[in-house]
Amino acid sequence: MFSAKPNARHDDIPRLGVLITNLGTPDAPTAPALRRYLAEFLGDPRVVEINRPLWWLILHGIVLRTRPKKSAAAYAEVWEDEGSPLLTISKAQVAGISERLAEKLSGPFSVELAMRYGNPSIREGLRKLREQGAERIIVLPLYPQYSAATVGSTYDAVFDELKRWRWVPELRLIGQYHDDPDYIEALANTITEHWSEHGRAEKILFSFHGTPRRYLLNGDPYHCQCQKTARLVAERLEIPDGEWQVTFQSLFGREVWLQPYTDATVEALAKSGMKKLDVICAGFSADCLETLEEIEGENAEIFEEHGGESLRYIRALNSRDDHLNMLTDLLMDNLQGWPEASPEVKRNRRDPAATRQRAKEMDCDY
Repeated sequence: MFSAKPNARHDDIPRLGVLITNLGTPDAPTAPALRRYLAEFLGDPRVVEINRPLWWLILHGIVLRTRPKKSAAAYAEVWEDEGSPLLTISKAQVAGISERLAEKLSGPFSVELAMRYGNPSIREGLRKLREQGAERIIVLPLYPQYSAATVGSTYDAVFDELKRWRWVPELRLIGQYHDDPDYIEALANTITEHWSEHGRAEKILFSFHGTPRRYLLNGDPYHCQCQKTARLVAERLEIPDGEWQVTFQSLFGREVWLQPYTDATVEALAKSGMKKLDVICAGFSADCLETLEEIEGENAEIFEEHGGESLRYIRALNSRDDHLNMLTDLLMDNLQGWPEASPEVKRNRRDPAATRQRAKEMDCDY
């Protein structure tokens, strides 16, 4: 059986649906919540590409028995009254994008937040859009660089839900924006502001989330797009070669991941005599466990333990105006040709009678 919008009518007023997604977060900084979250996350074949029966035994026999308690303690370090930083920041991003779209779109629209793992789920977000009458949906995963483990997995979840629907909406997907000029400018702005307030360190690391090196060799463009993002920002700020470097963090398991590793690089730079180091996580659209606990916490300690004086983490773009303006413009660029983005619709946007008349023009008599 295929599902449909509850109490569907053929003269419902159609609208545009915008689904903003990110990776996800556990519901609470507790071992049970982390166990549920990690089971979904690490159980995704896009994330861990090894023999499924073997990995199931490892995941449920070892990983989910030991990792949740440790991860829960790490989440507790960054948890806020409103929840995880990723969730609260993502909500602010969605609110800001909605406000901006209201000034640009000429037809009715709805914006929903969804997480690939945890809550609110992609299934829930899509169904909310359907209930509000969305017949066209655009999906924006907040990953600047494409990876099969992030953007590809998001697409999987979207397709898995839509293939159950009777009326499948028109669909557009945004895959990456690693070299978007406004994204590069926003990163440059946040670095410049950090330097204006704290002074310039001897070096800046562009630390991206790691993936197994095998994924790169199998054709995943993520590594190359990370390199390009960092290069474009360095060129924009005229940072000399030798004063910036790309590294990769958050490795998991025993196989070789993208190198150089952030923690090993931080340690080596401290031992070499470097006293001040800046780190920006340009691949994260919102601050989360990997930026706040791992970089601002763990890696800052590593730097100081090996002779460095100060590792300064430069916050993610989060809900900065230039970031939200860029994301809104990215959506508008990808909405061209749809009626909600057409100036011709604007004349009747606030005319309920005209809107209802357009909805009834479906020649449906039953």
